[in-house]
Amino acid sequence: MPRPERQTDYSRFSPAIPIIIDNGGFNFRIGWAGESDPRITFRNLIYRPRHKATGETVTIVGDHDPVLLKYFDCTRSSYRSAFDSNVVYQFEIMEYVLDYGFERLGVEGSQVDHPVLMTECICNPISSRSKMAELLFETYGVPSIAFGVDAAFGYKFNQQHGICWEDGLAIYSGFATSHIIPFVGGEPVSEACCRTNVGGYHITDYLKQILSLSYPYHMSSITWEKAEELKLEHCYVAYDYAAELQLFQKGTKEAEEKTRCWQLPWIPPSQEDAPSEEELARKAALKEKQGQRLRDIAAAKKSTRIFELEHELHGLEDLMQQLEEVEEEEMYSVLSATVFSSKQEIESAVNRVTQSLRKARGEPSEIEEKADASLSEKYPLISIPDNMLTPEQLKEKKKQIFLKTTSEGRLRAKQKKFNEELLREKQNQQDEEKRLENPELYLEQTRVKYRELCERVEQRKRLKANGNGNSSGGVGRGERLNSAQKERMRLLTTAAFDRGKGEDTFGARDEDWQLYKLMSRDNDDDDDSLEEDETELARVTNRLQEIDPEFIAKSDLATLELPRLRPLTAEDFKINLGVERFRCPEILFQPSMVGVDQAGLDEMTGVSLRRLSSKDEELKNRMCSSIVVLGGSSLFPGLESRLEAGIRKIRPYLSPLKVVRSLNPVLDAWRGAAAYAASVQFSTQTFSIQDYYEKGESGLKQHQIKYSL
Repeated sequence: MPRPERQTDYSRFSPAIPIIIDNGGFNFRIGWAGESDPRITFRNLIYRPRHKATGETVTIVGDHDPVLLKYFDCTRSSYRSAFDSNVVYQFEIMEYVLDYGFERLGVEGSQVDHPVLMTECICNPISSRSKMAELLFETYGVPSIAFGVDAAFGYKFNQQHGICWEDGLAIYSGFATSHIIPFVGGEPVSEACCRTNVGGYHITDYLKQILSLSYPYHMSSITWEKAEELKLEHCYVAYDYAAELQLFQKGTKEAEEKTRCWQLPWIPPSQEDAPSEEELARKAALKEKQGQRLRDIAAAKKSTRIFELEHELHGLEDLMQQLEEVEEEEMYSVLSATVFSSKQEIESAVNRVTQSLRKARGEPSEIEEKADASLSEKYPLISIPDNMLTPEQLKEKKKQIFLKTTSEGRLRAKQKKFNEELLREKQNQQDEEKRLENPELYLEQTRVKYRELCERVEQRKRLKANGNGNSSGGVGRGERLNSAQKERMRLLTTAAFDRGKGEDTFGARDEDWQLYKLMSRDNDDDDDSLEEDETELARVTNRLQEIDPEFIAKSDLATLELPRLRPLTAEDFKINLGVERFRCPEILFQPSMVGVDQAGLDEMTGVSLRRLSSKDEELKNRMCSSIVVLGGSSLFPGLESRLEAGIRKIRPYLSPLKVVRSLNPVLDAWRGAAAYAASVQFSTQTFSIQDYYEKGESGLKQHQIKYSL
């Protein structure tokens, strides 16, 4: 961290001048006794990032410099504080903070030859105090130390300036906690003090959560530091929380005036002029030229492919003719010079190349005719009557019939798929010609066709789903069967009835296989038309996705994020602070809003007064006439009037009451400690290093300074 700009000659300070440390949960302040302001102030935390170039881990204490942190990897580390609530428990971190504070204060050498007065919270645990004393004595070698309550120093400082009296109340709201401390005769009464675990940290965190939920698209901009800045600039305490909420709920003019706006950085989009007609015509001509170029390239590739296939087919045919002219003994010598090992492989290659050539030319396939001839040669027993066959040949004939039927089915399915592909290509070619003639009309017609197909398919699916399992009195499936379906049901019933009359000979005759085809064929016209519509819908969907960049299929709408309907403006980068301005500080009076089941500041004041052992009402009246508000979380406007209204409800009728803010709620604790250490009697209130070695922890437990010197 950089050194302070102010240069001071520290040689003028005697080694007996005490060092004042205000060890707060938010800020660490250190300076010399007798001065009006602390010399050094920084955040009471450390940060340990890694250097991006060397990978070395460094320790940064206090406020971070964004220019400095750009050289470090800050993603694997976070801020660490020595405090748990308002009690120090991480003394390794505390040592880093003290090293940095003493170094910036100008203390030279490894020893600190100055008495130290350090602030702590009321009723600080003796374990924390003893470890702090051990750290100061053993590590820094301070000659003596003294511990005092920060709120007590602030109260005494305001008492010296006539803000409050010897008998009074200090309402101290800090970073992590808030305290109510009664003073009698100028001394704090620790038995009657109260504490709630709500402070400035909870207010800032609550504001950050509310803004992050209200503006989720700007969560990266709503950092904890920015929320702290917004809290200090805009938040206030409402005199009547419910009435203030109703004011904003009604949306009155007063509520609009109280609303604050935080404008995030926003760069307006560049305004481009609309293209002229010549520019549009030029772009259309360029697009048409590019399309024609692509079509020419595709035609050239197709011609090249056809030429290569024709050349390969001629070569295979010449090889077949050469094999037919030679003797069988010379055939193997001819084949040895080729990649084929038999005549059957050459025939298969000829069939394959022929089919590819027909497909490239867009001609229908002849696979069905050749398949019929090859099947007749492969299954010769099918054409022979049964009375001319032996029992073994009859069994073989049944097997051949089954194999032939299966092969025919596969071939038909293959041919059907091939024909569908050819039909789809022709339709796409026709659609492309129509699109080139009139692109806008073609796009509109395709969209209309897509909508009609979607409605038709959805309607048929809905009717089919409603017909199955209908037991609510509607039309069932049996009432919707057509003639083909009824005939199929009759055939199935007859076949099942005949099966139980003797030996099962189904399949031995050709008539049985015809019956099997009738029973297994899907004669449901509705299902056929539904399948055709779904196929056509898929083709039209693919076509629209190719030609229309704005098209979104209905099946993709469920998983697709809808595009923005309008461009972003400066209004989209504004964060409004309305009810958040008073809702967040309200947790000081209603901690249950953030899940803390404790009392608020006004209620704690009544609890603290009831805990006083004295029953003197005159004393309580004097104390209520001298209530001072201290701490960083007491800077909210309207806090004094809200406290006065809340405390008045729990006090007797017409009893005196006065709530004032301290001269400086943030610095009064340090200034009071500096004034206390500058007095002559301060040396009698310290705990020396000799006392530490002789008495140890028990001596620290009994150590208690007197604030009224």
